[in-house]
Amino acid sequence: QVQLVESGGGLVQAGGSLRLSCAASGRIFSINVMGWYRQAPGKQRELVATITRGGSTNYADSVKGRFTISRANAKNTVYLQMNSLKPEKTAVYYCNGQDSYDHWGQGTQVTVSS
Repeated sequence: QVQLVESGGGLVQAGGSLRLSCAASGRIFSINVMGWYRQAPGKQRELVATITRGGSTNYADSVKGRFTISRANAKNTVYLQMNSLKPEKTAVYYCNGQDSYDHWGQGTQVTVSS
């Protein structure tokens, strides 16, 4: 069983920064890809960034150059550093881990005020 717990969300003004954390626990040794997704009200969940066990990263075009995904393997934790935040980035952000299944955290709310 895999459990993913997000933290670090909150309210931030436009242009500000937040760092989200995702702590993984349970039988995580088979997870090779982890990532962050977001879902705004009335919209589909979409990719923000992913990172593989080997450290390869992938970003949505809308966040390239401003968001950074990273990992601390010893702590089984993945981070999302979000800089220069804009109101359109307001959403619930979800942590994801893939082995034979997709595992999801419960999400953390990020609200960017103008």
